[in-house]
Amino acid sequence: MLENITVSPAPHISKAHSTRSIMFDVIIALMPAVLAALWFFRARAAVVIGTCVITCVATEWLCNLIRKKANSVDDLSAVVTGIILALSLPPAVPVWLVMVGGAFAITIGKMVFGGLGSNTFNPAMAARAFLTACFGMRMTTWTVPATIYSQMPAIAATGADAITQATPLSWSKQAIKDKGKDANDESKVTARTVNQQMIATLTGAVGGCLGETSAIALLIGGAYLLIKRTITFHIPAAVLLSAAVFAGIGYVANPEAYMSPIVHLTGGGMLICALFIATDPVTAPLTNKGMWIFGIGVGSLVMLIRIVGEYPEGVMYAILIMNAVTPLIDRYCKLVPAGGRKNG
Repeated sequence: MLENITVSPAPHISKAHSTRSIMFDVIIALMPAVLAALWFFRARAAVVIGTCVITCVATEWLCNLIRKKANSVDDLSAVVTGIILALSLPPAVPVWLVMVGGAFAITIGKMVFGGLGSNTFNPAMAARAFLTACFGMRMTTWTVPATIYSQMPAIAATGADAITQATPLSWSKQAIKDKGKDANDESKVTARTVNQQMIATLTGAVGGCLGETSAIALLIGGAYLLIKRTITFHIPAAVLLSAAVFAGIGYVANPEAYMSPIVHLTGGGMLICALFIATDPVTAPLTNKGMWIFGIGVGSLVMLIRIVGEYPEGVMYAILIMNAVTPLIDRYCKLVPAGGRKNG
């Protein structure tokens, strides 16, 4: 029996899997969300996504040139960062703002730390936080999808390029603020009204960031990554389950003020966070136990910000906070070698 055992030094690779192949899988998985964005926001989506990807790739190439390092553009990580950042932006943002965000994501979010594999924070979320801090009004202006706009002949006849619309999360935040108003107050917004947007959040016929509109498109992409085993179920399950628990507590306590957990899970950036951002292998913990802790932290923080905080969405802050905690999680969840004990 010992004759069938091969003894060799690490690394032990069971199948061909490279950074490029992983990133290529992520790009394929993001295509349903990209196509949904193009369908709902047409030329605006094409401009934002194209500009963001080109800026990220060009910035990484330039950074490598300045640092006199080997070109890393062909690993496709800059393309993934560009797509995820673009999908986290409103469709009406100007081109120059997209270019600023793409350059920040690669330069500050990635290359300053030493490049792919060394960055502490998710580059796309770091860039989105920077843009939100600098250009808050532009980053919180949401336009109606083209599919809805075309059904408004009176408005379309005015020649307006687009009209703005509050997102379900914005209405949800207003419902929480209005919970103390008199029930007969006509200006009062209730969570029951927001819950009527459930089908719209599934299909994508709502205002929001490019990648936040269609839950179905994101679920298709997430299923592809799980089937290909590019990601594991631990982080997505932890994010969604913890978020559902927090949303459920509020909904049971006061259904007039707190919207349905399903709308919370399908609305905003919850799904793109759970399936594509939180699962970033560079900024997420290494062990299964650590992934559960990380995912629970992300989901809980998102819901705390949505329900208790002033900001209607909490994905980028939750991701960045848990990214900072990841080294501590890895330290706490060290693997025990076979026949040995933890180091330290």
